[in-house]
Amino acid sequence: MTRLLRAPRECGSWYWDLYDFAEPGLRSALAVAARMCDVLAGLELLTPTALRYRWYVLDVGATGVTTTLGLTGELSDPSVPERVVGSRPTAQPAADIADIDVLGAGKWIDADGRSWTEFELVNLSLSTAPTGLSAEIRVHHDVWGWHDFAGRPQPAVYEKNAPRLTAALTELTSLLGMAPEPGEPTYFGASTREGIATREVQEDGMGPDVTDRL
Repeated sequence: MTRLLRAPRECGSWYWDLYDFAEPGLRSALAVAARMCDVLAGLELLTPTALRYRWYVLDVGATGVTTTLGLTGELSDPSVPERVVGSRPTAQPAADIADIDVLGAGKWIDADGRSWTEFELVNLSLSTAPTGLSAEIRVHHDVWGWHDFAGRPQPAVYEKNAPRLTAALTELTSLLGMAPEPGEPTYFGASTREGIATREVQEDGMGPDVTDRL
């Protein structure tokens, strides 16, 4: 069982409009995802193990079908786009993919310097829409903030984890040739170009409502 609490909304998110960086479409999105994951995996924030995507039909809408495809090798493997297309629901031959989530685990470090593995420590998703490619990173845990979800200072945890998130955002900015657009603040945190700033505590003295991830 995980040692971390996961917020139902993101603590921070960062969005890149990649219209001028790469062509739209599935193959292009997967190629960009692989390059972004090289950065994230290098900092032990996200090592991809699966892809999750939802199917829709143009001018009709969502099919209600979601596919999770396990990766048997590298995300950059040339066979991955064909495997994704090959998983199209047989009852929906006209179905296409709008968004792709890259699933995997990352490592966080506790106050004593011990490293722990957490599934979906960092979330990466890409849009394959024909109008233009985009990417987004989200985080849902409190290890990136100076305070935990209960409002208690955690400088040792912050200092061991937040710089890695900042380094990832810096490297991705260099890779993609543009800084990300920080997402809207949520109850659990506010994004900045360098990381997140978490709320300390609710007015009633209670921390945010978070859930255990089993």
